[in-house]
Amino acid sequence: MRTMIVYFILIFGFMMPAQAGDEDLAGVNRTLDTFHGAASDADWDTYFALLTEDSTFLGTDASERWDKPTFQAYALPTKGWTYTVRERHVNFTPDGNTAWFDELLDNTKYGTSRGTGVLIRTNDGWKISQYHLTFPLPNDLAKGITEQIQAFEARQKTGQQ
Repeated sequence: MRTMIVYFILIFGFMMPAQAGDEDLAGVNRTLDTFHGAASDADWDTYFALLTEDSTFLGTDASERWDKPTFQAYALPTKGWTYTVRERHVNFTPDGNTAWFDELLDNTKYGTSRGTGVLIRTNDGWKISQYHLTFPLPNDLAKGITEQIQAFEARQKTGQQ
């Protein structure tokens, strides 16, 4: 009986899905920190190596939904951009192979921004599958700013600037 219990513990122990631990959290944080550092240095080889081939980057403008090649064409001529992480929260799927995050960022030109996204564990480490950069809007300012956005969009539809 004791042998059978040990047998079941061993079998079911190996069948349990892997769960993310401290090493995975460190890996995700390292990937995101390297991503931001490479953008700041305009080190595009490093930056784009951290994105999956089918990745999507969502920028702050409603029109900015870029696949990797389109985003590369946008970024390569630039001198980079610097966003400094203020805080970050990371979660993992139960199998530990996918992570999602949200982070508050500081930028000298834009102030507070927010990055959210998804990372996937690959044979080469954690890679970013989706990144979304936004400007968090204080609720007290939302009505006035969204009215400005609506007016801007209406002018664009009619060809006015």
